[in-house]
Amino acid sequence: MTNAAKSPSQLAVDSLIAILDLEELEVNVFRGQSPKEDRQRVFGGQVAGQALVAAGRTVDGLIVHSLHAYFLRPGDTSIPILYEVDRIRDGKSFATRRVVAIQRGKAIFHLSGSFQKPEPGLEHQIAMPDAPDPDSLPAGERRMQSIMKRIPSDKLTKEMRSWLERPRPIDMRLVNPAKNPFEPEKRPPRQMVWLRANGRLPDTPLLHHCVAAYASDMSLLDTATLPHGIPWAFMNPNYQMASLDHAMWFHRPFRADEWLLYAEESPSSSGARGFAMGHIFTRDGRLVVSVAQEGLIRPVGDKIRARLAGAPASDGSGHVPTEPSD
Repeated sequence: MTNAAKSPSQLAVDSLIAILDLEELEVNVFRGQSPKEDRQRVFGGQVAGQALVAAGRTVDGLIVHSLHAYFLRPGDTSIPILYEVDRIRDGKSFATRRVVAIQRGKAIFHLSGSFQKPEPGLEHQIAMPDAPDPDSLPAGERRMQSIMKRIPSDKLTKEMRSWLERPRPIDMRLVNPAKNPFEPEKRPPRQMVWLRANGRLPDTPLLHHCVAAYASDMSLLDTATLPHGIPWAFMNPNYQMASLDHAMWFHRPFRADEWLLYAEESPSSSGARGFAMGHIFTRDGRLVVSVAQEGLIRPVGDKIRARLAGAPASDGSGHVPTEPSD
């Protein structure tokens, strides 16, 4: 099929596939590019996905079962990213890889990944939570268009418009989005999101794992903001948000171009860091991935820091407790 015959969403997926298709420069050394978008820094899910591709390219016959990563410095979208793979161990059943992403001679990201030879074993899992069918929810592009219409013209920046209008490789459908994303209500730190690649992917299992790694960084940290009623980061100059670390465990086979339910919760937020966990289920209820992440949620500006310094903590229910009166 020619590009002219493809939908904008499939072209966005094809662009993501191209971004994840690293150039091999030398044994254990790969180079990745960033999409031509108006981003101030490299998206964390992109560098995680690319690092997992680099690790997977050095392993034969084994499937990734876990990864643990740290985001060390902001990535520059204007220059390539170099990925250096260290083959830590090759055993009969498991292989371990360490990947360092480098720009301008400095590490911006570090990933350790473990791969396993498929084998049978004990089976159990938690049940998938009840959720409406994804086909009953508005598509991600429709939701973005609705949001853009509600932004006052004098506050709709070029960066905002570009971010809201661009075709997306991942279709994300929030089960219970905020009624007003600009002034979200305080609520418990839990949410569910249906997601899938916005077009067809090749059958390569590693690519589906890498696309899941890319998508897993998109909404998880937002869960830690729900009890505090904080708008999206790009609409909110009062907070600086960024991923700090990210871990994933891949339990069972799945396709990233079929619907997956991402059930997310945030057990804690403190010290300008939010902690969140997620479980990813297939549409028929199989638990396929578990995720954990800690991210920076730093208040900036004297007024917001002063208010937080004197504010009692939320109990996670959406209500802030008050001091008892005498």
